[in-house]
Parts: sequence; C-alpha cells; structure tokens
Amino acid sequence: MRKSIFDLLERKGKQPVSMLTAYDYHTACTIDEAGIDMILVGDSLGNVMLGYENTLAVTVDDMIHHGAAVCRGAKQAFVVIDMPFMSYQVSVEDAVRNAGRIVKETNCQAVKLEGGVEYADRIKAIVEAGIPVVAHIGLTPQSVNAMGGYKVQGKSLEQAKKLLADAKAVEEAGAFAITLECVPAELAKLITSQTKALTIGIGAGNGCDGQVLVYQDMLGYNNGFIPKFVKKYADLHSVMLEAFKQYKQECEERTYPAAGHTYAISEEVMQALFETELEEVRR
Repeated sequence: MRKSIFDLLERKGKQPVSMLTAYDYHTACTIDEAGIDMILVGDSLGNVMLGYENTLAVTVDDMIHHGAAVCRGAKQAFVVIDMPFMSYQVSVEDAVRNAGRIVKETNCQAVKLEGGVEYADRIKAIVEAGIPVVAHIGLTPQSVNAMGGYKVQGKSLEQAKKLLADAKAVEEAGAFAITLECVPAELAKLITSQTKALTIGIGAGNGCDGQVLVYQDMLGYNNGFIPKFVKKYADLHSVMLEAFKQYKQECEERTYPAAGHTYAISEEVMQALFETELEEVRR
C-alpha cells in the first residue's frame, strides 16, 4: 500500500523524507524496492528522457504516458506528477481540468506545479477538487527564459522576501508540500520553520523536511553537466559505456554468443534434415 499524505506530514520535524524522480516502470520498481518515500515524475523527462533543451516542450500527454508507467511500478512510494508548461498557466479551469486528467489517467496521488503567489488560485482550485498539490518555488525551470537561465534564487533581500511570501501563499492555498529549488540553505531552513507544509529541497540544504534529486544525476547516468548540489552515488555512465564497448567487440569477434548462450539440436535431427534437403535437390 502506498504512503499517504498523512504518513508524510507526520515526518515533518522528525525524520526527513526521501524523493527521487522516475519516468518508467522498471526504475520505479527499483526505487520502490529501495524504500524511497516519494517518486516524482518530473517534467525533467523532457531533458533526460526526450532530449529537449529544457522542459518547455513537455506535454500533458507526455506526463501521463510516463506517469502511468511509474504508478504501475510503485507499490509503496507516494507518486507525484508534474503539471507541464502551459497546462495550468492560462486559467484556473485549465489547471483543474489537466490536474484531474493526470490523476485519472495515471493513478498518481498528487500533482506538482511551479509558482508562488501568482498561482495560488490554481493550487486552491485543484485542492478543492480533491487533488493533493505539491508547490514548487525558487528556481522554476518552466520560467527559465523569464529568469534568464538557471540561477540560485533568494540571495537578495527582495528575492528572499518574495520566496517567504510565495511559501505562505501556496501553503494557505492548500499545498501539502513545497519544493524549494536552488535556494540558499539558511533561507530554506527559515521557510521550513515557518510552514506546516513539508519542504522538499533540491539544492536547498539539509534543513528541509526532505530531499529530491533527478535519478540520472545522482547515478552518474550521463557524462554531461551536473549541478553543484548533486552528489553522484554511482558512475553508471562509465559502467554502461564499457559494457556497450565490450559487447560491440565480442559481436565483431564472434565470441558472443558463446556456446553457453545458444540452443542445441541433436545430430540425428540435423542429419535427417540434411538427407531431406539432398532428396529435395535430386528431385
């Protein structure tokens, strides 16, 4: 049975929660087996699964396709699915409709959307429709063009005040959790102390109520840019690259497949087949 909102909220101020992204069935199964508390089907799938430059091209259909697979794999973890760019920005009606579609077609337990004060009315409406919401403030990748790139948020007094106001607004709107991305650690700790919602940090220090990472980053799945806040727990890129190279070499050398990877047939059957073929030729 999957964890509930109440299971997670009971952990606030006691034991931090763990969260990782997943975008497919098998990864979700493995994350679930490890006992990770929450899984985020992030619109980061645009970058790490679909090869887009950013998250802006991701659609609701994309989120549903990947989200449904994750939900089929997760038996214990609480599953949250991102609402992609322009699925909630236009109107409250759009926000509720798309949130409802995501939940109905994936069986997830909550949706996540970016923005603070400006989108509190969307959060309120979605929550009133019976759908739990995780808010996302600080660095919001869907606003990358308006922000002028991926930058730490909240370093100035004005920005810090805005983040505090955003956190209070989304909590009042009904968000049970708030993702804090690329926020100075002390500011994130202050926000955590001033809200009853769970704070889930990504590049926001260990004073939050939980942490989330993109699983490809923490596993060293690619050989490209890795944000400062990511700790690499493995180097899968090197392992996979070496395995692929070895496979290529063995294919070319005919050392794979070896006898142990093939199926046998009796000499009698082969002899009979050979004789049958000879008879066919003679005719």
